[in-house]
Parts: sequence; structure tokens; C-alpha cells
Amino acid sequence: MYSCGMRIGEAVNLPVSAVDSKRMSLRLIGKRNKERCLPLPQTLLEPMRGHWKTHQNRDWLFPARHGQGPMDRKSLRMAFINARDALGLDAGLTCHSLRHAYATRLLENGADLRVVQTLLGHGSIRSTQIYTHLTEPMHKQVQQRVNALFGDLLSGGAS
Repeated sequence: MYSCGMRIGEAVNLPVSAVDSKRMSLRLIGKRNKERCLPLPQTLLEPMRGHWKTHQNRDWLFPARHGQGPMDRKSLRMAFINARDALGLDAGLTCHSLRHAYATRLLENGADLRVVQTLLGHGSIRSTQIYTHLTEPMHKQVQQRVNALFGDLLSGGAS
């Protein structure tokens, strides 16, 4: 969920057919049946393949333990909570926090807000702006750019 910015519903309903290892992408059906294509990090492909080999379900990357459907949201949430607690992470951290962290990390590393909007599947840029905040690394980057752009302002005689 973190490395692709997926919602919990998108993660649990991820069909095996969504993985395109040749193009290194994931084809998702998100909210309101909107389709989007996400870049698949190389570091995620092998663990996904390894996970699939443990169950070899033809339809779902994360199948339910019993039955034919995908894993349910509650099971994924509980697995997340157990991992979070075992690592001693803040109890306020949720599955959705991973999506927020994905967007923040992209922005901190120079991704354009419109690109992040597309990757998150937002119809409106306003929805994407909710995920943004001026983090310390972003603040330093902005300060460096302002200094570079306007550093010679006074030395050049302009005011």
C-alpha cells in the first residue's frame, strides 16, 4: 500500500492480472470504478511474486484464507495493526497513513502536485492538496531555491 499509494480497498481487491511485470506497473480499479496505472517499484515485484507462490490463487494477489474471494479489509487492517504494534510505532498510524506518506514522500522528492494527483486517482487537485503540508525537507528545499533565485538581488543593485 505504501510503495504504490493504494487505498486499503484497492490493496485487498488487487487481482493477479493487475500486475504487469514487463511494464513494471499495476492497473487498479479505484474509487467510483476509476482505473489508473501505477508504477510498480522493482523492489516490490519479487516480494509480490514470493507471496503469490505461497497461495497460487489464480484471481487474487491477496486471497481470503477460506473461500474464493479476496482478503477482507478487516483482516488487512488487523495485520497492519499487529505489525505496527510489534514495531512499537505510534498507535495513530493507520493503513491510510501509508497513502499519505506515499504522497508526502513523492512531493518531498520533487514530484509535481499534478503527477501525485494522477497517481492517487484524485479527480480534483483539492483532494491531493489535503495530503500536502510543508514538511521540514520541503521547507529547506524551498528556502534553498529562494536563496538561489534571489541571492544576488541586493548585490546586483536591484531592490
